Amino acid sequence: MALGDYVISQQGCEAGMMAVGQIGSHSSMSSVPSYLEDSGRRGPVEDAEAAQGSGREGGGGGSIPYLPQNVYLCDLRHDACEASASSGPAESGLVSKWRMKDRMKTGCVALVLCLNIGVDPPDVIKISPCARMECWIDPFSMSAQKALDAIGKNLQQQYERWQPRARYKLQLDPTVEEVKKLCSHCRKSAKSERVLFHYNGHGVPKPTVNGEIWLFNKSYTQYIPLSVYELESWLGTPSIYVFDCSAAGMIVNAFCERPEWGSSGSAAPAMRDCILLAACGVNESLPQNAELPADVFTSCLTTPIKIALRWFCPRSLLRDSLDPDLIDKIPGRQNDRKTPLGELNWIFTAITDTIAWNVLPRELFQRLFRQDLLVASLFRNFLLAERMMRAANCTPQSYPRLPPTHQHPMWHAWDMAAEICLAQLPALLNDPSAEFQTSPFFTEQLTAFEVWLDHGSEKKKPPEQLPIVLQVLLSQSHRFRALVLLGRFLDMGAWAVDLALSVGIFPYVLKLLQTTDTGLRQILVFIWTKILALDKSCQVDLVKDGGHQYFIKFLDSPDVYAEQRAMAAFVLAVIVDSHRRGQEACVQAGLISICLRHIQNSSNAEVQPEPLLLQWLCLCLGKLWDGFPEAQLLGFQENAPTILSQLLTEPQPEVRASATYGLGTLIDVGNESFGEGSSLEDEDEDEDRCRAEQEIAKNLLKVLRDGSPLVRAELAIGLSHLAVGHNKSLKSMAAAYLKPPSNSVLTSIPVLTSIRSPAGSYGHATQMGIPGSINHNSGLRAGSEGALAPREIHSNTGSPALPLSGATHGSPLSDGLSYVSEESRVLGNGSTSNGMCRARKTRAEESGVYVQCVAAMYALGRDPSPGVASLGQQILRSIGVEPVVINHLRSAGGAGHHRNASIGANPPTLTGLSRSFSWIDSPSGKFNLTFRTPPASPPTGQSLLSGNGMRRVCSLEFSPHMQRSTDEGLADRALVGAGTTTLSEPTMVPVSSLYSWSCGHFSRPLLEPSLEDDEEAATRRADRERFALDGISKCQHSTVTKVSDQIASWDTGSENSIRATLLHPFIPIVFAVDENEMIRIWDYEEGMLINVFGNHNCADKGVSRLCLLNELDDSLLLVASTDGSVRVWKDYTQWNKQRLATAWQSVQGHRSGAGSIHAVVDWQQITGFLYASGDVSPIMVWDLNQELVASSILSLSESSISALSASQVQSQHISAGFDDGSVRIYDIRSRDRVCATSLHKQRVVAVDFLPGMDALKIVSASQSGDIKFLDSRNTSAPYLAVDAHKGSLSAMAVHRHAPYVASGSSKQYIRVFNINGELLSTVRYHNSFLGQRIGPISCLHFHPYRVHLAAGATDSNVSIYSGDNTHSR
Repeated sequence: MALGDYVISQQGCEAGMMAVGQIGSHSSMSSVPSYLEDSGRRGPVEDAEAAQGSGREGGGGGSIPYLPQNVYLCDLRHDACEASASSGPAESGLVSKWRMKDRMKTGCVALVLCLNIGVDPPDVIKISPCARMECWIDPFSMSAQKALDAIGKNLQQQYERWQPRARYKLQLDPTVEEVKKLCSHCRKSAKSERVLFHYNGHGVPKPTVNGEIWLFNKSYTQYIPLSVYELESWLGTPSIYVFDCSAAGMIVNAFCERPEWGSSGSAAPAMRDCILLAACGVNESLPQNAELPADVFTSCLTTPIKIALRWFCPRSLLRDSLDPDLIDKIPGRQNDRKTPLGELNWIFTAITDTIAWNVLPRELFQRLFRQDLLVASLFRNFLLAERMMRAANCTPQSYPRLPPTHQHPMWHAWDMAAEICLAQLPALLNDPSAEFQTSPFFTEQLTAFEVWLDHGSEKKKPPEQLPIVLQVLLSQSHRFRALVLLGRFLDMGAWAVDLALSVGIFPYVLKLLQTTDTGLRQILVFIWTKILALDKSCQVDLVKDGGHQYFIKFLDSPDVYAEQRAMAAFVLAVIVDSHRRGQEACVQAGLISICLRHIQNSSNAEVQPEPLLLQWLCLCLGKLWDGFPEAQLLGFQENAPTILSQLLTEPQPEVRASATYGLGTLIDVGNESFGEGSSLEDEDEDEDRCRAEQEIAKNLLKVLRDGSPLVRAELAIGLSHLAVGHNKSLKSMAAAYLKPPSNSVLTSIPVLTSIRSPAGSYGHATQMGIPGSINHNSGLRAGSEGALAPREIHSNTGSPALPLSGATHGSPLSDGLSYVSEESRVLGNGSTSNGMCRARKTRAEESGVYVQCVAAMYALGRDPSPGVASLGQQILRSIGVEPVVINHLRSAGGAGHHRNASIGANPPTLTGLSRSFSWIDSPSGKFNLTFRTPPASPPTGQSLLSGNGMRRVCSLEFSPHMQRSTDEGLADRALVGAGTTTLSEPTMVPVSSLYSWSCGHFSRPLLEPSLEDDEEAATRRADRERFALDGISKCQHSTVTKVSDQIASWDTGSENSIRATLLHPFIPIVFAVDENEMIRIWDYEEGMLINVFGNHNCADKGVSRLCLLNELDDSLLLVASTDGSVRVWKDYTQWNKQRLATAWQSVQGHRSGAGSIHAVVDWQQITGFLYASGDVSPIMVWDLNQELVASSILSLSESSISALSASQVQSQHISAGFDDGSVRIYDIRSRDRVCATSLHKQRVVAVDFLPGMDALKIVSASQSGDIKFLDSRNTSAPYLAVDAHKGSLSAMAVHRHAPYVASGSSKQYIRVFNINGELLSTVRYHNSFLGQRIGPISCLHFHPYRVHLAAGATDSNVSIYSGDNTHSR
């Protein structure tokens, strides 16, 4: 089956096989909730409902709920840290070893024949009859001199068959002086190229033990010895020697035993550059069989087909019917593969290449068979010489020494091909019109290769037919099938690509790009995709040969599958990656407009666009104009910013990240300043460019609230481009942004209007959210003395208001800082040079963009993802802002400044603190990460510390451990490239790793993904489903009368109270996290600590919820903090090997004047939604499949949400409890409130749905101790109320399937009720020796499939209670 059809069938029938593991989760990639779009497409909620319906039908009336099938956050982008930093195309290293760096050619050939025809050497006894032919000429058929000349001429012609462009020098029966002159002339002529020295010593004695060959004196009366050492000194290196004489092994031994070659030093390379071929061993004589020529070794090396057939003919079944003389009449030419002679030569080349490939070490094969065409031909023929001469009891020698190959099974294939050809020879000679039947050799070998592909793997022996596949590419009749099989082989992994490149596939597939056969396009694009995914260095060859045109035409061709277009876009992205010639060539070919047009066509298409294509179109554009101003200008002319901005809302994070990357690279980082000599036209163009880049910055800020760190990292890198190109304006704005207010400046500023959120005191989801909660006591150090920013700035410019004040919690903008007008002196009195923008005053609307960018940089510097936060802090450093540690407990005055109360007019400082980070805890209190901008003017003498000249920031006492580097721990290397910015290099732009990581997709199998892991996961899931269904059934019919048997008790050893606990559904482990966000995992059956790690290193601490994602599969641990940040961990059960899969800010927006968010979250596996709220108005609905906010639900309450719950067995409703004691139920399909009632008089501690499939009944508990049961169909009053505790209720938990509700008290006891309100059991504190010792309860959690209850206490203890008689541990 053709690979083109194979690819189509795989991609078309397997729902986006090309994007498996990279684009989207295992759930639907393109599903969008129907309540977000009126498109008629079913979203996650409807999918869940349909699945629930089928589950109810199969379960018998709704007794067995639906088990979620989808998994989330398990794509390759979530393989955090080292695992996700998939390497892109290599520029050097293992994969690039196939390319011969020292490729050379043989430029000169010296032919020395010592025949002395008519005179036999004294040490040779010839038999009768004996071999006489020399170069296929009988020397006794003519006069001696004529024969000598004819033999020399024939030998030259035989060598010219293999190297026609070399310069040939011939010496017949020479003297020593003549040979010396010949060698010197050849080396001078060849220069650094290789010289071949061929020596025929059939008319002189054997070489001596000392390695001497024999020549003649001028009168031919004496044999004169010549040491091979002298010969080597005359000929130099690189060189190759052919010795056709008896006992030729003597010479090889002499070369190898040369003293200086054995010592270390410069002689080793000289030895490596010498190659020797010798006809026989030390004590062996040349064969004298009359059936063979006298120079059989030379004949094998120079006329292999002729000698091979003559040797084979008497050994075949045709020996009695075939005249050997007909062999010389085989029709055709050796370079015409369609003729008998050409096919034989083709088969012989394939077989000898295959033998060498399978026998020789890889490096030796490369050196002998791929470095030099003549050397490769001689060594192929040398394998034939070994086979033939070993049959005559001669062992040809070589240096480097080769392993025996004369019995390799591939020789049988050669014998068969020779026999098939010879069998047809009489008929072909008798009838010139007879049709030649080609050999089935290549067809059979391709079949063997296909069989290997069906059963082979990296762990097995490589396919021996690989060199034959290379040869088959030369044949038009076999080419398509060979390419198909080659593509399947390359798809097996990097090792397969390395093997194919090592065998020499590259020049063949490069030349095939010149073909006009449209049937090969798909397969060639696939093969080049695999090659370039491993080796970027091929980009130079492609551009040099015009190969980029092939892929551009394919990309723009009609009727091409989107996945195949994506491959072409990938190839073009590699071609232009950091390669200016490639960029120029592709720009001239119109690649920019082609890519943009396909993006537009995909966006306007009625069907869901292929995400992989969009991703690589964006990456290709980004690489095309990255660092290439001319291409950037063309991008602006083609309206690229607008087109790419449309992709910032695509459902796939990879597409959004790639679009962000493409936009970011459009911003020029060249620091070009225009002087007084600039023309007005240049100034206008510069100003237009500046405005265009500001528009890009506005578009980039749209992804600031994106849930994927992949996207936010690209935003940070895009803003770093802006920070370099617009550095001075951003520095000035940062100074104003972080400067404490100055009343003296307020009086000097014209009347300016305040910028307020149009929504009043609340931030809405439509506003730009700044993640991260920042304590308002944080100190902020501003910039130059003249760059002051007041808290309230009014503007009369009429520019539109920026919706920042209500949604920028944790940033200075949340205190009302706004931008200033053109007339204000906030940015200083003088004009600034702004990168590409010429020197001019910053206008009010431009100030607004810079304010938003600085606010975004500040938010990125506090991002929950460590990799993104690192990038954000690097950007802030580049605009003069550095992280500073501030002690909240030691406010130094500054009355009247809420944000900067800890900094006075002349704040005290601490040496070295300006360079330190703040993810540290001090024994004296908590510190927060804030930022300062150093003053532009040099510090005065009063601001210097005595004796060391360091500027002070604030006075703090540090313990020794706080002065260590704190940037270790949660480093997400997948988001930060190698070229990171340091303090000493503030203007360097961080290098994005998105492109390199994305390239890893094409280096993995695309046609036949491995199913081993899938089978293992399916087996594990099936086991867990059986366990879950059995547990659900038992829980639904549970008759437990008490839940008080303590089966485990664990003193976590924490100095802080436990804030959340969680029981794993299928493993006997319990999770506990304290208020300092230290996560501990304990095996309660074995009584063993599994793992302990910190959730993050930020100063703000506090956990609101622990959840398990994908509990039926490889579950992930979701940790939600009270500041709204969410972090998801994988591999959490491996000691110190936990990995951060993703992190984001779930609550975006902040109630004006509030100190913190107090976020609450809940996870719903059925829909893949995470619900988050807190001290904000809306409930944020996060779609973790898309890692985007799917919607926001207005709470319609003036009070803050204190508890949130989503049903795990139904998908329609969520419930929320509020600070004022009210409870509300919302329908997430319509975002309407179902019911609202004031159930309690105090703050709601917890709310949850009752067990079962009825999602209209909830239970809630308040701080006052009352638990109330409500049916949303009758909201006038709760249908059941229980007074569980008297003013001391601190926690409540509801079992997912069993009819039990548990409540905990700060007075050290737990009560368990059934859903009818009946008290089942009470667990109290007992001070006896055998009694249960529990502290004030802070959290409770039920096991989902067992009647187990985990309780965490403020005294750092965790206890587990069971409703059955499980043995205590």
